[in-house]
Amino acid sequence: MTTQAHPSSVSTLVRNLIALFVLLTISVLASRWHWGAASTFIALLIAAIKAVLVGVFFMDLRNSSPLTRLIAVAGVLWLVIMFLLTASDYVTRGM
Repeated sequence: MTTQAHPSSVSTLVRNLIALFVLLTISVLASRWHWGAASTFIALLIAAIKAVLVGVFFMDLRNSSPLTRLIAVAGVLWLVIMFLLTASDYVTRGM
C-alpha cells in the first residue's frame, strides 16, 4: 500500500523558516548573556525546538509513512544514548 504525499504549502514552509530565523536570533542573543548552568539548558531547548521544526515541516514527517517516523524516532533515541554516554564519561572522570 502506498501513501499519498501531502506536500506542505509554501506559506507553511515560509512561516517555519521565519520561526527558525527567530530562534536563531534568540540563541545568538542568549549566548551573549551568561546565566551559568541555565545557559546550557536554554541553548539545548532552542536547539530541540529547531530540530522538531525541521523534522516535522521541512522533512515532512507529519505525512510520512510509519516506518519513516519509526526511523526518525530511532535516530533521536540513538542521539540521546550517545549524549548520555558522553555525559557519563565526562562526569566520572577524575579531576
